Parts: sequence; C-alpha cells; structure tokens
Amino acid sequence: MSERAEHVLADAAQRFPKLTFATGFGAEGCVVIDLIARAELPIDIFTLDTGVLFPETYELWQRLEERYSITIRAVKREPEFVEDGQWTRDPDACCEQRKVRPLRKELAGFDAWITAIRRDQTPERANAQVVERDEKFGLWKVNPLVTWTHDDVWAHLYANDVPYNPLHERGYPSIGCQPCTSAIVPGENLRAGRWRGSAKKECGLHVIQPGKVPDAA
Repeated sequence: MSERAEHVLADAAQRFPKLTFATGFGAEGCVVIDLIARAELPIDIFTLDTGVLFPETYELWQRLEERYSITIRAVKREPEFVEDGQWTRDPDACCEQRKVRPLRKELAGFDAWITAIRRDQTPERANAQVVERDEKFGLWKVNPLVTWTHDDVWAHLYANDVPYNPLHERGYPSIGCQPCTSAIVPGENLRAGRWRGSAKKECGLHVIQPGKVPDAA
C-alpha cells in the first residue's frame, strides 16, 4: 500500500507546481507526513490550528517537526468570527468559522491539496477518488490513502516507527477539536466519538463534487 501512496504523492508533486498537505495530525496524517518527509518531496504542509486542539495534538505537532526536520505551518481561525462555546450551540457554524473558512482562504494560493481521508471512514468519503476536482474549494484534491484500511494505516505507523497521538491508545481513534471529541467504547464505530450525540460526522472539509482527473504535466 505504501508504494502506491508514495507514487501518488510523487506524481502530484510533479503535476501541481503549488501543492500543499493539510494535516489534522490523525493517524493517517502522520502516515502522509512520513511518506512526504522520507521521499523529500517539495510539498508544503500546514494544519488548521482551531485554538481548541488537545494538548497531546500540539505535542505531536512538535514531535513530528523534530523527527523529520520539517516545518508544519499553523493556519489560524479568524478570532473575530468565533465565539467560545459555539461548538455546543451551533457545531456546524463553529466548524465553518474555525476550519472551513480558514481552509478556503489558505487554499486559494495553491493548485492542489493533499488529504489523508479514506473511503471507509464515512459515507461522505465513500466515493472519493485518488485525484479529484474539489469544487468546494476550487482546486484539485489528492487522496493518497483513499483505498487504505484502518489496519493498513497502523501497520505503516508501527513498521516505520512514525510518531502518533497517544490519545489513540486511550480510546480516541478519531481526534478533532477537544470540545467535540470523546473516547469510544468497544464495539462503537471508530468515528462515534466525533460530535457525540448528534448526526454530525463531518466538519465540512471533505464534502465535494468529484471531477475529471487532470492530464499529467
């Protein structure tokens, strides 16, 4: 699996002059960072610092930078539009202001962006392609791990000694912002701890209309 993902990343780096990876520091994101760094690909990396990430996530951010001698840029939300506690009153608006709006502004300067999504994570991601047109943000989207499974991800992390969030070992298979993420119990869906008690399972970053794959440069 890693050979295919490495090929996708290398091809994207050649195809798109302005290419970035937006990581949320999940297990999949750590795999992509490892693949980019080990291949020394000229790919920009940033994260959406919502201001309410777990302390363990901030610590992992630093560990990854030190391990791979890279810089992971912080893209911050616009504080004038964000209300504390909004994640409870209106989680969709909170995600829009802390994630979607800052991401849209940041991606405006790029030709394509890389994600770490997998098809088997949510119904909204089930039809994602390796390379697709992201109509939501107006650029191309590259998903090198789209065909991977949960076990593929963890096999790569263990085999390559990749740093990952210790919360994964405390019942948090999917980690987002601290107020909207809880641990799960055995038998629950791996994303059951995201926005627990609501039908919401996506922050809005990956709901798109796929398009035609561009020709290689």
